[in-house]
Amino acid sequence: MEKTKVMRISRQPSPVTIMIDQNQLENVECFKYLGSMLTNDRRCTREIKSRIAMAKAAFSKKTTLFTSKLDLNLRKKLIKCYIWSMALYGAETWTLRAADQKYLESYGHITIIYIVDQRNAENGEGYIQCVWHCEMI
Repeated sequence: MEKTKVMRISRQPSPVTIMIDQNQLENVECFKYLGSMLTNDRRCTREIKSRIAMAKAAFSKKTTLFTSKLDLNLRKKLIKCYIWSMALYGAETWTLRAADQKYLESYGHITIIYIVDQRNAENGEGYIQCVWHCEMI
């Protein structure tokens, strides 16, 4: 029974006492189930932060691709396909609070929408241009 744990999902979470063979199962506040983070307070904040962290890691691994000399529209499609699909996986099950929505929007506006426009960099202007307003799926 080492791997078996228990979690009560409720508005006011409290521990549950379940005994199996004279051993009490461990109470947990959150766990990952089928790739999604479940919490005892039914909020999606941890899941959203976890997904954003995975998307940030993927973005940092492929930064050279997203800032390369590829066509701007192709780079936008790559970001939408590669990064946003990771960030928004399971989003249809989320119940967003205002704070969660702001967190997602700030990630989209700060991390993703700025891509170096290589054509301007080649001309010596070298500035970061806002090229894409993220559309939430």
